[in-house]
Amino acid sequence: MQWRKALKDMKPYTPGKSIEDVKKMYGLTDVVKLASNENPYGTVPAVQDYFENMSINFEVYPDGYAGILRTKMAEKLGVAENRLIFGSGSDELIVIIARALLGPGTNTITATPTFPQYAHHAEIEGAEVKEIPLVNGHHDLNGFYQAIDADTSVIWLCSPNNPTGTLINQEDLIGFLEKVPENILVVIDEAYFEYIVDPNYVNTVDLIDQFQNVIVLRTFSKAYGLAAFRVGYGIGHPTIITNLDIVRSPFNITSTSLQLAEIALEDDSFITMCRKLNREQMERFKEFAEVNNLHIFDSEANFLLIEVPMSATDATEKLLGQGFIVRSGDALGVPGYIRVTIGTESQNDGFLEAFSALIEGAGLEK
Repeated sequence: MQWRKALKDMKPYTPGKSIEDVKKMYGLTDVVKLASNENPYGTVPAVQDYFENMSINFEVYPDGYAGILRTKMAEKLGVAENRLIFGSGSDELIVIIARALLGPGTNTITATPTFPQYAHHAEIEGAEVKEIPLVNGHHDLNGFYQAIDADTSVIWLCSPNNPTGTLINQEDLIGFLEKVPENILVVIDEAYFEYIVDPNYVNTVDLIDQFQNVIVLRTFSKAYGLAAFRVGYGIGHPTIITNLDIVRSPFNITSTSLQLAEIALEDDSFITMCRKLNREQMERFKEFAEVNNLHIFDSEANFLLIEVPMSATDATEKLLGQGFIVRSGDALGVPGYIRVTIGTESQNDGFLEAFSALIEGAGLEK
């Protein structure tokens, strides 16, 4: 097999342990998954109702244009329909962008640590990856700008950033975009957009007219609670969208997924509720961290990166034994921290109790 040389030293994505795996490993009956930043409140109620009376022509291909969803989304965002592209989750849009713009002789710039799929797919395409370390958990946009050269093709900005949850300062973002050459695509990945409460946040969709080399990525997998159905979308200049559509597979989103996204998009009250509850529960974690003298990053997402009084891997294993699945910072490039999805009130009651036991067991030695 003539495998690409880039694959030689690469590894497949390794998902975290499932609830069933943890139950078997530790002999538990109740396990709470707080590792994948899923919505603990489920999805829009109308989505559940849909399955009782769903009508799908199983033998017919999905609408490759995503016509109904496209029209609804365009109206909601206040943009023209030709400024939208849809993917099987925003993950597929990352693949499409890498395939369309990256290859040998090009380079791409990303933060570290951040969502690893940016670098992963750039490497598959044979592009050089320039990783700029975060500064206090935030993107170093000056460092990004200094890394730009004649071969730079794509810049990835994750905001709120995964795993730190930090938001890129809007004034800094605009200043950066004003300096980036127009022939470089700037991807602003806003998978957690619906959770943002920062009053200084400026809707990045409004920047697209001013900066025609920008594409904004969002998803139905997080706040809308449709992770199982994989629907993501991008908003950008029509020229960008047209070229990416050439790479996109013709029928990349299932008919059921399209219909569910159409339904979910109409329920703003569900998103408002989730954002409010998420913020209320996040404050509990911040108070907990302060009381226990643990550092915690200021998050605008539905997860937190919090310091632990031992190695991140040890803390993760001990919490697994108590029935709580979290992500070790050792696997995310942030040793000494764990990433925790903000659960429901009852889930967080149990988690914080387990975390308190972990701290007591460590004798508060950090």
